[in-house]
Amino acid sequence: MHQNQNQIKIIAGNSHLELAESIASKLSIKLAKIGAFQYTNNETAVSVGESVRDEDVYIIQTGCGYTSINNFLMELLMIINACRIASARRITAVIPNFPYARQDKKDKSRAPITAKLVANLLTTAGCNHVITMDLHASQIQGFFRTPVDNLYAEPIVLRYIKENYSSKDIIIVSPDAGGAKRVASIADKLDVNFALIHKERARANEVSRMVLVGDVSDKICLLIDDMADTCGTLCKAGDILLDNKAQKVVALVTHGIFSGEALDKLNNSKLDKIVCTNSLPLGDKMAKCSKIEVLDISATLAEAIRRLHNGESVSYLFNNAIA
Repeated sequence: MHQNQNQIKIIAGNSHLELAESIASKLSIKLAKIGAFQYTNNETAVSVGESVRDEDVYIIQTGCGYTSINNFLMELLMIINACRIASARRITAVIPNFPYARQDKKDKSRAPITAKLVANLLTTAGCNHVITMDLHASQIQGFFRTPVDNLYAEPIVLRYIKENYSSKDIIIVSPDAGGAKRVASIADKLDVNFALIHKERARANEVSRMVLVGDVSDKICLLIDDMADTCGTLCKAGDILLDNKAQKVVALVTHGIFSGEALDKLNNSKLDKIVCTNSLPLGDKMAKCSKIEVLDISATLAEAIRRLHNGESVSYLFNNAIA
């Protein structure tokens, strides 16, 4: 009797076609045909252009765009549902930057836990598995009833630091107390010291006062964070480090969101450069800000897809950078 060997199908949403194409080329397969567009009344419409029956489907869609993040989320849910109805064997959502990840707790009365709501929506649409990168809080994995593989940019960041800096010249710095664990892990692996900036907020997204803990004099400071959104914190942190006699300051972040006036702030800041992954599309932003440098995560995501499809362990990717 003929045994059906299910194949990988990679479907790209409209949020980051460049990343999807890069992942597909590393797996030596073509992107599946899909139509995802908006009607004139702004309703999203989706149709998968080839059979996915009994196949292993990976949908690549990242959370990005000031006005379009909700459109892309809706598009992702509709593609998942279209594949579920079309009898796909397993549907995995590859979401490098998880939308609404910062709304992961009830921090004031009568506030929603939106990250949990997004998890419920993905599961209801028919998603069997999620691959994401550097979740704002690892506990978000517990919001799902399906498995979540939270990959880390840390191995790629470590490789970048080793290739570009001497360990005796650098100090790793966290721009806030929340990132202390992430920074301590990188500092341990490089066998260098780390410093911490404590910030007091007047109100959300606005920092009032920052205090440096640690000695950064004559060092190249590597500011590590999971996302750069308005960049206010990073720019202020850069000023404080240079005021404390740092040699220069380089920011390394996973998700370069750069919303609002972030690019103007970076251009006018004392930061030497900001290095981020291509978890979000950055083409237009790099044209406006020469300080942005990009690390490619497509090889890591492609390897995670290959390992999942073949039933291999994904934990190798937690400590090893894929070329």
